[in-house]
Amino acid sequence: MKKLYTGKTKDVYALDNGNYRLLFKDDVTGENGVFDPGANQVGLTIDGIGKGNLKVTVMFFETLKKAGIETHYICADITGGTMDVKPAQAFGKGLEIICRYRAVGSFLRRYGAYVNEGDRLDAYVEATLKDDERGDPLITSEGLEALGIMPASLFAETREKTQRIAGLVREVLKDKGLELYDIKLEFGITDDGKVILMDEISSGNMRVYKDGKVLDPLALTAELLSGPQMIPS
Repeated sequence: MKKLYTGKTKDVYALDNGNYRLLFKDDVTGENGVFDPGANQVGLTIDGIGKGNLKVTVMFFETLKKAGIETHYICADITGGTMDVKPAQAFGKGLEIICRYRAVGSFLRRYGAYVNEGDRLDAYVEATLKDDERGDPLITSEGLEALGIMPASLFAETREKTQRIAGLVREVLKDKGLELYDIKLEFGITDDGKVILMDEISSGNMRVYKDGKVLDPLALTAELLSGPQMIPS
């Protein structure tokens, strides 16, 4: 394998067969030692969270597969903490899509003059550019098109897929007595022009509450992995 990229929470390797291998690490994003899925820096390290996130990601990708939603997922080695994925080109230098059901985090910090913490949102979708230096700025569909990152037609498709995926994740959480407040997803485009889900779906990229209190990544991972799971060994 050839190492291509060292990320905050995962490293990426190129395989000889043209696919890629993701190595899940025990780092999570946040600030001042506090977890925040919207942060653009590593905030803390939690022993075992990497493999836990991999298990959760596989669980959700298998759920999406059953629902007919294509992702880059091929297979996983839970013991080794790795996941093999199909190639897909990121939009621009990286684009994150957030689906919000309640006003918390950066949304509340930006729009606190108009909403209160925890106010309901109707699967509101927003996009941010992956740019640590500039604080992952928000961008509109028009801005994406003007910069040549993504045409408006593809953003509309991506927004619809985001809401569908977030809705499925929300139902899984609801069945476990949990509530999804927001989730951050990443998409790419294949050589034949398909927009597919990339990266992961785990405690590291969602904000979830139980009995009115936010769950930290370790507690959320434990909740998600309770009960029967569709996870390969």
